[in-house]
Amino acid sequence: MKQFLMYALILLVNVAVAQQTPQWQGKFEQLDQTLPTPNEYRTGSGAPGVKYWQQKADYVISVELNDNNQSISGSETITYTNNSPDVLKYLWLQLDQNIIAPENTLRTTATGNVVDSAAAKTYAAQVSDFKGGYTVKGVKEVSGKALPYFINNTMMRVDLPQPLRSGEKYSFNVEWSFNIVDRSVFGQRSGLEFFPEDGNYVYTIAQFFPRMCVYDDYEGWQNKQFLGRGEFTLPFGDYKVRITVPADHIIGATGVLKNPTDVLTKTEIERFEKAKVTFDAPVIIVTQSEATQKEKTKSTQKKTWEFHAENVRDFAFASSRKFIWDAQAVKIGSKTPLAQSFYSKEGNPLWEKESTKAVKNTLEVYSRYTLDYPYPVATSVHSASIGMEYPMICFNFGRPAKDGTYTEKLKQGMIGVVVHEVGHNFFPMIVNNDERQTTWMDEGVNSFVQLLTELERYPELKYTRGKPADLVPYMKGDKSQMRPLMTNSEQVIQFGPEQYAKAATGLFMLRETVMGPELFDKAFKEYATRWAFKHPKPADFFRTMEDASAVDLDWFWKGWFYSTDNVDQSIDQVKWYKMRTSQPNLEKKEVTAKKGDLAQGDGKKYDSFNNGPEPFSLIETDPRLNGEFQSRVDDKAIMQKLEDKNIYEVTLSNKGGLVMPVIIEWTYKDGTKEIEKIPAEIWRINEQKITKVFVKQKEVVNIVLDPNFELSDINVQDNVFPKREVESKFDDFKKKEKSK
Repeated sequence: MKQFLMYALILLVNVAVAQQTPQWQGKFEQLDQTLPTPNEYRTGSGAPGVKYWQQKADYVISVELNDNNQSISGSETITYTNNSPDVLKYLWLQLDQNIIAPENTLRTTATGNVVDSAAAKTYAAQVSDFKGGYTVKGVKEVSGKALPYFINNTMMRVDLPQPLRSGEKYSFNVEWSFNIVDRSVFGQRSGLEFFPEDGNYVYTIAQFFPRMCVYDDYEGWQNKQFLGRGEFTLPFGDYKVRITVPADHIIGATGVLKNPTDVLTKTEIERFEKAKVTFDAPVIIVTQSEATQKEKTKSTQKKTWEFHAENVRDFAFASSRKFIWDAQAVKIGSKTPLAQSFYSKEGNPLWEKESTKAVKNTLEVYSRYTLDYPYPVATSVHSASIGMEYPMICFNFGRPAKDGTYTEKLKQGMIGVVVHEVGHNFFPMIVNNDERQTTWMDEGVNSFVQLLTELERYPELKYTRGKPADLVPYMKGDKSQMRPLMTNSEQVIQFGPEQYAKAATGLFMLRETVMGPELFDKAFKEYATRWAFKHPKPADFFRTMEDASAVDLDWFWKGWFYSTDNVDQSIDQVKWYKMRTSQPNLEKKEVTAKKGDLAQGDGKKYDSFNNGPEPFSLIETDPRLNGEFQSRVDDKAIMQKLEDKNIYEVTLSNKGGLVMPVIIEWTYKDGTKEIEKIPAEIWRINEQKITKVFVKQKEVVNIVLDPNFELSDINVQDNVFPKREVESKFDDFKKKEKSK
């Protein structure tokens, strides 16, 4: 009988909970059925498996930049190593210059409208006579025998004379050329900028050679066409590159300059060597006056620069007679990489003051959060209206006015883009995700570490991208114009807010609110070191973060990465109780029990504390509640502990659909405050509405959800109790952040 009564009591409790619970939605259901099945290549822990493999592509390249007709011609020998268990009958190469070839997919699929009084420049590319794209002059075996190939837009398939088996290597040659695009017209990542006042060019050259596609365990060949937004997916390899340019040009490139005595003056070499051992400030290797003099003379001779780079996924370079060059050494673990900048006089004085300093700051902070920067150089190049990254080199905007003046906003933007693009050395140049498919894995992850760097090294500047409060306008927007983070790059509508800002904000929340910095940093560093110089997928990141932290984050990945839900928590009501006692209660008023005081639907309003506390009673425990246990709790001691305590029954709603932790700020009658953080698992039974009881020593006068705007809550009006206007609180917070 006692057993029956015990089960009956439990049943009543469960029925009561079930009556309050809406239809189950499964926001806390595990991602096991969504993520790929673990295997011997990629484990359930998120680490590479015992049989993980990846291909290797080594390049020997000779290229010439023609400054008279603005063209590139070159030849390359590619040695491809098949480390996969598969037999390959053909190879796929990327021809990214073909994105601007006639009848390319980007142009033919572009959409738009006719706008009255539009700037003529908006039609410049559409009516241009420029002939873009590769001219592939031949694909041959190293013996000289022609290889069959065909080109499909931005991809080229090369058929092998015999199948390439596991563990084998194959070398072949490709010869090619193309016209260098004017970036001011076509807006490409690679191209030229012309300076009419002195008649010179700055060339920032990338995607300039046919490059191997990735072949991996996940999808075989990654030969998705290049449509302009989804960037690059590339295997690692070693590079030897010879670049022939006008003799008065200075080149910055991926890798180490191997023949400085052939291309630099004696004075430049002395300054270069000094920079390698100077840690406190940049050394000017080519001065502004020297660069300005070369702008006038324009040599007709040629020089060939040679660069070597090991274990990189790509190669890029910049070349101009206009370049000023400075550099300094940076201490990173046991290495001393060279931070350096190349910029025209149009970038000064801002670039001389800030660029190399920003490179140094980035290497130091990123190395602490991920892994020690392994490459010998990190280069920032001044280029108009761009931020673009390649191994060891990046092209960055930030140009002062003609008189050299610049605003704080321009300075902030210039430093921010340098930090971001240099940071890309870590994501995806080292932790080498598939940019063509999953943008957030490099842009979002990198934007997150960028924010950490900016907050630490530039606290006086107003960096906010990645902070939860900054994302609120986007999260409040039209959901039909949103896409989940787990969306292919080409289908994203709001590219910056989603793939950069939303992803960065999610990681910032994980670090600051969900996991805490110490635990997050350990897990994040584990991910970086596990997947350095490898090809991680989203599942590898998700699984590693959980494996290295013992925090179940599937609810977070589902909500933040797989949906367009937002955070909109609200305080629906607060009931204030005090236990009945024989002594006079607050303000010496007798507390009397009234039938129905605690009944549901009693008709009372619980929208303020004005009516004082409701009384409630505790009674001695019914022995049947003890079940088979022989021990007994001390009822009187429990009641004594609750005497004079303030008990608050708080009902919260999740209106936005995105489950997140609950952060409550309690303000007490004596003016003190307390912040209480409750894990997101509080929503695990009822994802829409919860009620929780809090026992407080002090009397509460005010309750606020998410007081420091850590969760990107889209409506702060319903985050307070008693109810009042709170929009000004959010505005005040934003103003305070900007004024720091």
